[in-house]
Amino acid sequence: MALKFAQASRPVRFAFAAGVATLALTTAPMLAQAQTAAPPPVLTGQASLADLVDRVMPAVVNISAVTTADTRNRTLPQLPQLGPDTPFGDLFEEFFNRRGQGQQGQGQAPNQSPQQRRSQSAGSGFVIDASGIVVTNNHVIGDANEITVIFGNGLRLKAEVVGKDAKVDLAVLRVKHDKPLPAVKFGDSDAMRIGDPVMAIGNPFGLGGSVSSGIVSARNRDISQGPYDTYIQTDAAINKGNSGGPLFNMAGEVIGINTAILSPTGGSVGIGFAVPSSLATNIVDQLKEFGETRRGWLGVRIQSVDDATAEALGLGTARGALVAGIDDKGPGKPAGLEIGDVVVKFDGKEVKDSRDLPRIVAATPVGKDVPVTVMRKGKELVKTVKLGRLEDGEKVQPASARTPAEPAKPAVTTALGLEFSPQTEELKKRYSIKDGTKGVVITKVEPNSNAADKRISVGELIVEIGQEAVNSPEDVTKRLDALKKEGKKSALLLVSNAQGEVRFVAVAMN
Repeated sequence: MALKFAQASRPVRFAFAAGVATLALTTAPMLAQAQTAAPPPVLTGQASLADLVDRVMPAVVNISAVTTADTRNRTLPQLPQLGPDTPFGDLFEEFFNRRGQGQQGQGQAPNQSPQQRRSQSAGSGFVIDASGIVVTNNHVIGDANEITVIFGNGLRLKAEVVGKDAKVDLAVLRVKHDKPLPAVKFGDSDAMRIGDPVMAIGNPFGLGGSVSSGIVSARNRDISQGPYDTYIQTDAAINKGNSGGPLFNMAGEVIGINTAILSPTGGSVGIGFAVPSSLATNIVDQLKEFGETRRGWLGVRIQSVDDATAEALGLGTARGALVAGIDDKGPGKPAGLEIGDVVVKFDGKEVKDSRDLPRIVAATPVGKDVPVTVMRKGKELVKTVKLGRLEDGEKVQPASARTPAEPAKPAVTTALGLEFSPQTEELKKRYSIKDGTKGVVITKVEPNSNAADKRISVGELIVEIGQEAVNSPEDVTKRLDALKKEGKKSALLLVSNAQGEVRFVAVAMN
């Protein structure tokens, strides 16, 4: 991709910590006047990073990953019909030609089989061990057949993959050289505060070693990219090609691995994300030792606790992770964990919200006997769990299935904006309810009700109300009356879909 640079034709304003200076481009006839003008003000307010850059940059590398794929049985998308004056038409034509869809032979490497497609990607990385251990992002190398690590002095070394982790997007590579390689060390990302200065080095747009600086803009960011999201957010310029590169503190320690950007343009808008070293170091150590991750596994399905759920459970404040399902073959079941428990502490570490628990469990050694503190019906209990191993092939629990259908005409009970009916053969068939699924059937949901806002749907079942089982519409009425007498503002419902997968929902009692 060719980069276009535009010359400035107007005065350019540069903002600094100590003020604003204006730089005007001058023409030759104005040179003598410029020489006699007053000298520009001295700009202060930020210490030079040059010494730090000199120290750490030799350990930062560019990574070239080449993938050759067989396309003989692959159906490629059709080239869009773009007119000659269409904006970016030439870019689209080049894009598809490179994939063998343009004119015959376009984009095909010499001596390359027409049944193979060769693609190349570039990213960044850094050496953490002088023997040749390199850390980068998993998405930088993907399924590459050939990986080359390129140092700033021009040294090029072939790399082999030691291990990869798609869940946190990390990869460890190994290169071999007859001399020790420059290396950097991980620092403590937990010690970083919002506002602390940071520096990023990487390979943006294939330009090679490039330095940018900024601050920690936020911590523990969840950008919905995986189960362990806890990113450092920074305004240091991070662009395409920076992926896998280091984010340094001012001591020259790596406190993050630059991974993602939030950008409507594809370029840096000052919102970049880095995997914190506190999460990365344990994963990197496992990949180095085993070639794979070995995460702890509790064997429960959890959901967050909002204010309404906390009130219904008597927790006081919203905290912890609510157990909404237990794997029959997982370690949580024999330890005595139950659906409806709220995990508030795991292995001595506080669980502030549901996002904390998967990260803490995953970082705990497999096989360890771990104390788990739960809140159950207003009482605090401690259970001991022998932690299992989370297998990479474990399937993510599917989202609750919702089967739209017409509401049943005979409504037996109406409450909370819902209509309930006992299970009948006709309703089981209509909503495809799995045999053995317990609860009363929801046959109507009022559109403007709190239950509708909580995404409760027709065809689902109410299994429990206030952590007590309900098997008939009459049970629903009695349980709700009891909760009102107790002064509860919300009713905690255990809702099951037609396949028997359950979740907790707190619904306001008006």
